[in-house]
Amino acid sequence: MSGNSRAIAIARSYDLPDADGHYRVLVDRLWPRGVTKDSLQLDRWTKELAPSDKLRQWFDHDPNKWAEFRKRFLHELSQHKDSAYELLRAADGKSILLIYAAKDEQHNNAVVLKEYLERLQP
Repeated sequence: MSGNSRAIAIARSYDLPDADGHYRVLVDRLWPRGVTKDSLQLDRWTKELAPSDKLRQWFDHDPNKWAEFRKRFLHELSQHKDSAYELLRAADGKSILLIYAAKDEQHNNAVVLKEYLERLQP
């Protein structure tokens, strides 16, 4: 991995900007409803860096469970550190755009994954 930190941003799959040089990564385990493959213009789909089905179903996008979801998801991510480093390497110095489908822009898996990836960067 290079020694340079790169920008990591998040965007909702239904409100994406046009392709703009970001390394575009879908970070949900399930494909977003009603969204075409072409519209996302993905470089990668990282199901292994998405919450487990069990955790996703438990959380159910309930902001009252956010602190516990964040804690549990960070633990899950720690089990997939190699995949996280591979994502950072694959971006090859480009800024990364983490794409998610949840309606809540503050309480979703992309927010936690962004935090986790930023910690892994030098």
